[in-house]
Amino acid sequence: MTIRKRDGVHRLGVPVSEEDWTRGPAEAPVTIVEYGDYQCPACQRAYVEAEKLLAAEEGNVKFVFRHFPLMSTHPQAMAAALAAEAAGRQDKFWQMHARLFESRGELDDQHIGQYAAELELDLYKFARDIQSEEIEAHIRQQRLEGARSGVNGTPTFFINGSRYDGDFTYEALSAAVRAIRRQGIAGEN
Repeated sequence: MTIRKRDGVHRLGVPVSEEDWTRGPAEAPVTIVEYGDYQCPACQRAYVEAEKLLAAEEGNVKFVFRHFPLMSTHPQAMAAALAAEAAGRQDKFWQMHARLFESRGELDDQHIGQYAAELELDLYKFARDIQSEEIEAHIRQQRLEGARSGVNGTPTFFINGSRYDGDFTYEALSAAVRAIRRQGIAGEN
């Protein structure tokens, strides 16, 4: 597997596209891509920090979430990713995304079904979609693309196409975003 680097910096291997789940303006000066795992405790903490950042930087940041389930250590991570994608087929990806991260690790089938009901999803369609081989292949492809971009754990962030190796606290992420905006650094999104 070839890992994509330029000038010793890991670069996002696959640009943001219409296939990605995004929040924020399409033409925002800063694009943050997170590779995450819904069962990962560090990702759960990063979710809270990213939400603070998105609220504070509204209009300045486009946020993208890509799946990187660590199935060997997080056995429910794939089921949670499937649930988010299945909810997305009913235009409720971000609502399920939030519910999964706020669940405190309660990601078994019973709880996931409860979250789908709370979001008023068509439960028959949700149950069918969560079993979709197409959705699972999409998640596995995102994980592979992440690995090719140098992702080796979660959460991993890319800011304007370059891997961000700093803390994932609100303060650290906010400082990185402000620095990029000040410098007008463009990058691959």
